[in-house]
Amino acid sequence: MSTGNLLTDHPELYEERFPDPDRLAARWAEDTLRRHGAGAQVLDIGCGTGRDAAWLHNEAGRRVTGLDTSEAMVDHASRRHPGPDYQRADMRDFDLGRTFDTVLCLDSALLYCHTNDDLTSCLAAVRRHLTPGGLLVAEMRNGAFFLGNTELLHGPRTASFEWRGTTHTSHTTLWIDHGAQLLRRRRTWNTDDGTPPQEQHSAWRLLFPQELRYFLTTAAARRWSADGPSPPTCPAGSVPRCCSPVPRSPCCCRCRPGSGCCAPDARAVRWTAPSAR
Repeated sequence: MSTGNLLTDHPELYEERFPDPDRLAARWAEDTLRRHGAGAQVLDIGCGTGRDAAWLHNEAGRRVTGLDTSEAMVDHASRRHPGPDYQRADMRDFDLGRTFDTVLCLDSALLYCHTNDDLTSCLAAVRRHLTPGGLLVAEMRNGAFFLGNTELLHGPRTASFEWRGTTHTSHTTLWIDHGAQLLRRRRTWNTDDGTPPQEQHSAWRLLFPQELRYFLTTAAARRWSADGPSPPTCPAGSVPRCCSPVPRSPCCCRCRPGSGCCAPDARAVRWTAPSAR
């Protein structure tokens, strides 16, 4: 059995599995940027296949730089979704040599920072790349969902889809690593074309509202708030990107001009429980 990540190693397969022909995710991001009066220069951290970054760049008139750690994703984005300036870098420690009006971090990308040091380092890098008064928009799963909710941890879950004449079937198990405060996922892929099974291991930090407030306070945020739920972009009846309908909560915060450490406005802090994705 081989290891790896079938979907992120094959971006075309990823987009087939999680189509978004109407670019709902990018339109949600643009609506958020407009409501917060964001400037045109945007850094998209964890840009993935580049389809959201390209829509914001080519259709919404933003000037977008996309950053991702996956070489396959960056190559795919450059070929299939041209326009933005795509860069390969680690979100925990990057230096692009310039600043942006807005940093986007969508689809729970921030939760790949598994440790406190990872998250602190990432937010410090974000702070360095934001102009004074710049905006951070981070959309992520709400870790508080798992306080008393275990129904998504009963597995494995099985799902299948066909791509280019081959049926791909996944068997997915989720569990909580309490010591590390991570949502862990083991997913095994099988195909009907004789390819050996592939096992994938992923994990996301379970961030709780007060934790997030603390990290933003110590890192960069002058004020922050939760916006409405991000749009569903998965095909009807499919297993969502996170392989579970965990409520997701976007937050927006601004950096205080002239300071590397600032406090949020507590009155603006509110997390919602969006509809399942």
